[in-house]
Amino acid sequence: MRLEKILNGINIIETKGSLNQEIRGIHIDSRKIEAGHLFVAVKGTQTDGHAYINKAIEKGASTIVCENFPEEIIEDITYIKVHSTEDCVGSLATAFYNDPTSKLELIGVTGTNGKTTIATLLYNMFRKFGYKVGLISTVCNYIDGEAIPTEHTTPDPITLNQLLGRMADEGCKYTFMEVSSHSVAQKRIGGLKFAGGIFTNLTRDHLDYHLTVENYLKAKKAFFDNLPKSAFALTNLDDKNGMIMTQNTKAKVCTYSLRHICDFKGKVLEDGFEGMLLDINNVEVNVQFIGRFNASNLLAVYGTACLLGKKPEDVLLAMSTLQPVSGRFDAIRSQKGYTAIVDYAHTPDALANVLKTINEVQNGRGQVITIVGAGGNRDKGKRPIMAQEAVKQSDKVIITSDNPRFEEPQDIINDMLAGLSKDEMRKVISIIDRKEAIKTACMLAQSGDAILVAGKGHENYQDIKGVKHHFDDKEVIREIFANE
Repeated sequence: MRLEKILNGINIIETKGSLNQEIRGIHIDSRKIEAGHLFVAVKGTQTDGHAYINKAIEKGASTIVCENFPEEIIEDITYIKVHSTEDCVGSLATAFYNDPTSKLELIGVTGTNGKTTIATLLYNMFRKFGYKVGLISTVCNYIDGEAIPTEHTTPDPITLNQLLGRMADEGCKYTFMEVSSHSVAQKRIGGLKFAGGIFTNLTRDHLDYHLTVENYLKAKKAFFDNLPKSAFALTNLDDKNGMIMTQNTKAKVCTYSLRHICDFKGKVLEDGFEGMLLDINNVEVNVQFIGRFNASNLLAVYGTACLLGKKPEDVLLAMSTLQPVSGRFDAIRSQKGYTAIVDYAHTPDALANVLKTINEVQNGRGQVITIVGAGGNRDKGKRPIMAQEAVKQSDKVIITSDNPRFEEPQDIINDMLAGLSKDEMRKVISIIDRKEAIKTACMLAQSGDAILVAGKGHENYQDIKGVKHHFDDKEVIREIFANE
């Protein structure tokens, strides 16, 4: 693609060199540069791309987009100076990949909890409707039925546009995408046109990056602030920040709730570990999901599908056939009569929600045993709160290792235990080895009890000292159940 075309719409301060050349690729990572590529020198949180300009040129870059010209200007290389490379990289990528979001309807889901569930269920539902659909999620990206593994909730803007470009080229009508607060703050979604945005909730998370809850809120809110007039903004009225998110948006605002008068109203009529009976806008529907938080997620799915033009009765019929996302309140029943639930809950709020649901279903008929840990090299402030939430709603708690990363597992456990009183400690034991912790819980469990294994959910690994070791909570549980 011609360089002039890629630069169309970019606010340029100064150029050196010819703009009349063909660009064969675009990257922010100098290691990926090949002959005829454009290199964008982005100032990231860890490294500054300006330090790698010469490296990019050595590898064949013909064009450099930067905030400051390097001291040495090389002949035959084109340099383009802009105010912020972070701000413009999304637009450059969008132009290079032929504006993919003009050819499909992109729906973004943001919030602390529920993003993966809502995006995945929408993907599954619209495939049931017969469309080719894309999914960009924490767990995996999909171009219709083709799985494309991922390491980030939201990829960098170039990878993202490349992925969306493939989705558009392969005929995807819709793409459902998790939008992380990091991706908004780091302008990874710049240049994309959204047909709709969904807000789930906002609780303490990612403060290692955002530092304050206010900054975290502002990052989420910026997504809605930037939605176009043609889009919809579907927000959760049950969250105190629900209307704050949409107060400055140009998009059409719609609401969903289990408690308030709204556009898409739901009520839990019956619930158990096998599923729920819901009332949605005065129509009853049986679903294969458990818990009020999932009822809220399903309302968001229902509302989105209706806003995308689907008939309510068709949406409810499809919804009744949907199955839970792997690692999100995944219930496995033991031959001994107790139930183990695997869930991704890794924030105090998510843990509290899951335990509240388990206790509602249990209704005092058995013990609740919780296995919980906290990730290393992440927000330390939530560790004691996680322990407190576990103790508050459990009969027994086993504090164990999650993904320690580069921290010592015992140090993380100690941080969690520090939040507990002497009385609370009476129902707590700590076991570093996660497999042993799960085994112990199963030994303690009796018929009618419920075990919650929290924190990892869909993850099939433990991250220890930079190495990912295979570890799947569900596999471990099934192995134990098979030998009972």
